[in-house]
Amino acid sequence: MWRRLPQRRGYVAASAAAVVGGAALLYAQSKARLSNSKFRSEVNHHMNERLPPRQYHTDAAKSKELDVLVIGGGATGAGCALDAVSRGLSVAMVEKFDFASGTSSRSTKLIHGGVRYLQKAVFNLDYVQYKMVKEALSERGNLLEIAPHLAYKCPIMLPLYKYWQIPYFWAGLKTYDMVAGSKKLEWSYFISKKRALELFPMLKPESLVGALVYYDGQHEDARMCLSLTMTAVRLGAHALNYTEVISLLHKDDGDKRVVCGARVRDKVSGEEYDIKARCVVNATGPYTDQIRTMENDDVKKICQPSAGTHIILPNYYSPQRMGLLDPATSDGRIIFFLPWQGMTIAGTTDNKCELTDNPSPTEEEVQFILQEIKDYLNPDINVRRGDVLSCWTGLRPLVMDPNKKDTQSLARNHIIEVGANKLLTIAGGKWTTYREMAEETIDKAVDTCDLKPKRSCQTLGLTLDGGHEWSPTMHIRLVQDFGLDVKVAEHLSRTYGDRAPKVCKLAQMTGRAWPVVGRRLHPEYPYIEAEVLWAVRVEYARRALDVVARRTRLAFLNVAAAEQALPRIVEIMGKELGWDAQKCKNELDYCIGFLEKEMGLHLKPKMTETSLALSKDEVNLCVEKFQKIDKEHKGFVTLNDLRSFLKAKGESISEASLREMLNEVDLNKNGEIDLSEYLQLMSAMKGGNVSHSRLASATQIDRTPIPTDRSGGGL
Repeated sequence: MWRRLPQRRGYVAASAAAVVGGAALLYAQSKARLSNSKFRSEVNHHMNERLPPRQYHTDAAKSKELDVLVIGGGATGAGCALDAVSRGLSVAMVEKFDFASGTSSRSTKLIHGGVRYLQKAVFNLDYVQYKMVKEALSERGNLLEIAPHLAYKCPIMLPLYKYWQIPYFWAGLKTYDMVAGSKKLEWSYFISKKRALELFPMLKPESLVGALVYYDGQHEDARMCLSLTMTAVRLGAHALNYTEVISLLHKDDGDKRVVCGARVRDKVSGEEYDIKARCVVNATGPYTDQIRTMENDDVKKICQPSAGTHIILPNYYSPQRMGLLDPATSDGRIIFFLPWQGMTIAGTTDNKCELTDNPSPTEEEVQFILQEIKDYLNPDINVRRGDVLSCWTGLRPLVMDPNKKDTQSLARNHIIEVGANKLLTIAGGKWTTYREMAEETIDKAVDTCDLKPKRSCQTLGLTLDGGHEWSPTMHIRLVQDFGLDVKVAEHLSRTYGDRAPKVCKLAQMTGRAWPVVGRRLHPEYPYIEAEVLWAVRVEYARRALDVVARRTRLAFLNVAAAEQALPRIVEIMGKELGWDAQKCKNELDYCIGFLEKEMGLHLKPKMTETSLALSKDEVNLCVEKFQKIDKEHKGFVTLNDLRSFLKAKGESISEASLREMLNEVDLNKNGEIDLSEYLQLMSAMKGGNVSHSRLASATQIDRTPIPTDRSGGGL
């Protein structure tokens, strides 16, 4: 008995310890839940607060030592800033250009796990790739949940032209569904040839045996990045665009030198100042190695930029709600063909490249995408070079493996590196997994730099700015409450979420019976002037380019329309920001340079500077049409000639539109259209290099009145 007492005492003691330990654990969990619940309540409160001006962020960032300084204002950087501030850490994020100005606004617009990577994982028995796909699919589901106004599911069709492809791809897509688990959007399914052509009538019908349809996510990437940034700011982070890191700061920590902040230059004011922080995170995408070499000149490069080019085509190239996947292009890559923002996006290429601030698409890349598209579309559809409304190139920040030679064989994995001086670098990855990457990075920052967060990671399920009170029917309320055009209301709802009514309150009267408010920046697109005011007053837009390329997506959708809208955008911003005439001109020139170099406008002359592809009879007919405008047979047409010709035809057109009509054809920019330029235009239209021209349409105008006895009525 005596021998058993110590055991009983030990048992009792152990039991008591277990009870106490269990109670402590329950208390800790309860406290954590209470803390998290309190945080979510605080989030809802902060979402209704007015955002501070940019100068406030500048003053705050340089006046105190922060917990975390994030370098880079793309998806990864914004994700890190949001993760850190949601834990109760003090945070600043700096970006040398505008938020989302790089890779994060130039993606394929998909939120996906990566069908191609799953295929490689299965065939190569690669667990790392499998894990990456599984994690990405989980993050896909989270992103659709936290930003419902910006992200949505998109059905994508995989056309099949051989019977053996049916079971092969069916098994692959079913595996994709199962890997997603509870985060699955919809089950993939097989459809017959007849049904495939009903859903996607542009498809090539020859040899088509059916199709598979699967689901992935799609989003507005630049606005998503901005929403991450705005959410972080509302929670207390300091976000500074046009703030460039010029050097890293160091201090002694025992016998080591550690990074303790950065020297930055404000590119708006020109001021240089220090931002001190206990931890510095390098989240600069393709610029990863530039920041790493500031810490150590001898560091080995880990990032290899890869250029991906996309093109925008008119909306009639694809159904409104169905995408297309070409799983095997001529060079072994895949091509997506997707509806986006009322247009059609096609891409992408994948080529190793050098780092540059101004990635520029090439004609060869554009032609490659067009050729791949032709192979899948009905031969009746003339895929014309002139239908390319915009094209751009983004630099993917791939983690470099010295044993691999081609970038397409690299997975979009990410790595987190702690430098010798405690600089944290997050490199690689992709848009879909930004949140998980940010969580791992801040976890590492807490451990490495001995930070003291108030709570654990909060970003899983954390609704982003604009998503709290949004509903799919919000656009109806905007139409009814403000008298907006339906298309404009749908755009504002899908762009700003529950912030849309505040944007509408800035809208001016149109002067027409309907719509009542909402003056458009361009007649063919739903962007309105009030968005420029909102961008400047709320979203930290500082240059006209911020509005035309990222706060709106006009530059990405139609480079010619963007060029036409620019003067009004500059005028509005000039009044808001106090620009003088020279500053307005500089902004206009800067934006035109961006459109020419980075949005494909520089490729436009190649569309018209071609040898004539007209027969003798066609040339004679063109000369006859040209002379209808050039009545004095001068051999060229002036603005006055165009004005007189259209007036005689009963056409009313603004002076701005007249100038645009002339500039479309005036290749040598001398303010006139000579006969040779007109013939070049008609030749380019015949060959498909130019899809349409207002001047060509004008020369064919015939306003011969229809007799009332044949017009179907009349009073």
